[in-house]
Parts: sequence; C-alpha cells; structure tokens
Amino acid sequence: MERDPNCVFCKIVAGELPCRKVYEDESTLVFHDIRPQAEVHLLAVPKRHVASMKDLSDADAEMVGRVMVAATKGALACGLEDGWRTIVNTGRIGRQEVMHVHVHVLGGNKVLPAMIQW
Repeated sequence: MERDPNCVFCKIVAGELPCRKVYEDESTLVFHDIRPQAEVHLLAVPKRHVASMKDLSDADAEMVGRVMVAATKGALACGLEDGWRTIVNTGRIGRQEVMHVHVHVLGGNKVLPAMIQW
C-alpha cells in the first residue's frame, strides 16, 4: 500500500501513532480527531496515501466510495442516528491541514451551526 513516511495519517494507519479507532477495514480507517470541533468528530481516511482531492483520478473512485461508506459506518457506530456533517478540506484555500485525503464527520446531540457565514 502506498504511504508517505512523513504523513501523520500514514503513521496512524501503520500503527506507528496511536488513535481511538471507530471502524477499520482492509482499505479504510475511521478514528476520533484529536482536536474535535463538535461533540463527535471523526476522521475517515484511506489507508493508501493520496495527498489531496486534487490528486484524485478516475482510478480512485472506488477508494473514495469506500471512505464515504466507512465514514457512515463510523458515524453510526458513534450513535449519530439523527445525522452528521461530512467535510473534505482541499488545499490551502480549503484549509487542508494534513496532506492525506480525509473526510471529517461531525455530529452529536446539538444541531450544527450553518456551514459558512459571510
């Protein structure tokens, strides 16, 4: 599996750094964010390293689908039956902090605020 030895998410996937796992299968990992922005804040990542959404190709369609299914399984495992928000930040303008494709899953008992306020 492709990996970047300097990527924090690759290190988590490899078991070199700890995480609070919620769901895992052969191609994805879902775990709690260490800086939660909601009552429940999960990260769903592919185990194969792809730096950013802008680096995806048609060949990555199945991987992206698997990450979204894993995100759903993680959300449901954490009791988010009434809904959640999924966010993918891309690049500098999108405020991507870790250069490894990942989906944020945010939810809890409170209704989340509006996405963007101009």
